[in-house]
Amino acid sequence: MKKLTNFAAIMTIQEAQQRVDEWIRTYGVRYFSELTNMAVLTEEVGEVARVIARRYGDQSSKPGDDLDLADELADVMWVVMCLANQTGIDLEAALERNFDKKTRRDSHRHLDNEKLKQQTGNDQ
Repeated sequence: MKKLTNFAAIMTIQEAQQRVDEWIRTYGVRYFSELTNMAVLTEEVGEVARVIARRYGDQSSKPGDDLDLADELADVMWVVMCLANQTGIDLEAALERNFDKKTRRDSHRHLDNEKLKQQTGNDQ
């Protein structure tokens, strides 16, 4: 892990994929099938959507709702890393290629988009 401060370290994506793999092999017995993990990913994304709808949208929370967005996003990342591991994908390298693709394709597209230049009451 790369050192951030004396108290915290940054985990690379490759390190995260390795830790997920080690956890699966130590505690999870084996990876679920790719199809099962795709279903689990869909479920986890739905949980992110529930938190967003209740915290930032028009839905109200129910008693006992756990609206921990960070935890739900981490669950999504976990399953994505499982799928990457079991299909032989280096997510760090894939993300670098994705940045390059988006920069080549969209370097002016968003800057020239008048809709994005307009401020709304919902902008953060």
